[in-house]
Amino acid sequence: MSIKPLADRVVAKKEAATTTTASGILLGEAKEKSNLAIIESVGPDVKAVKKGDKIIYRDYSATEIKVNSEEYLIIKEEDILATL
Repeated sequence: MSIKPLADRVVAKKEAATTTTASGILLGEAKEKSNLAIIESVGPDVKAVKKGDKIIYRDYSATEIKVNSEEYLIIKEEDILATL
């Protein structure tokens, strides 16, 4: 089952937090949540991003849902701050 967002919304999967640095140092559990996600699908009115883009989104702007044991985020296009 695929989720089809409406209007200017995107469906994304949250990216897992990094547990090591580039030099191999193990990091403890992050107290701050990551705002990185990968877009799974886009609504018909979305113009700036596409499926597969890695994005940074605004804090507390995403609606979290769980479908078939998979966790997704639904985010309005205006709450996407940047692409990587």
